[in-house]
Amino acid sequence: MANSPAVRVEGLGKVLRQIKQIEPELVAELKAANRAIADDVVVTARALAPKGLTGKLKGSARAGASNKTGIVRAGGARVPWAGPIHFGWRKRNIAPQPFLYDALDDRRDEVEQRYLAALTEITRKID
Repeated sequence: MANSPAVRVEGLGKVLRQIKQIEPELVAELKAANRAIADDVVVTARALAPKGLTGKLKGSARAGASNKTGIVRAGGARVPWAGPIHFGWRKRNIAPQPFLYDALDDRRDEVEQRYLAALTEITRKID
């Protein structure tokens, strides 16, 4: 499996530790920003998802978040074919259709700008 694309922020762990020490409630704001950004990437992922026979793959795309990251996932117990569709399955002649990666790639600049804006706003509240 290839490395998943990501937007990485160097020194984020240190910044989060400092925020927790100074204003712990601001960490929840960062988590909310991560979730909002991931929600927007989900919209794009659903638009890019292959329809298939049932359309369940598109509906299985969802966002999650933590203090450090926004997460976009697809599949689950009711849509176990999400991984083989996204990454491909050579033995079954299933070509990869990396719609989740493509969704992030399509919105990468926006994601970076919004995340930086959220971090900037949170650090302004500390001053």
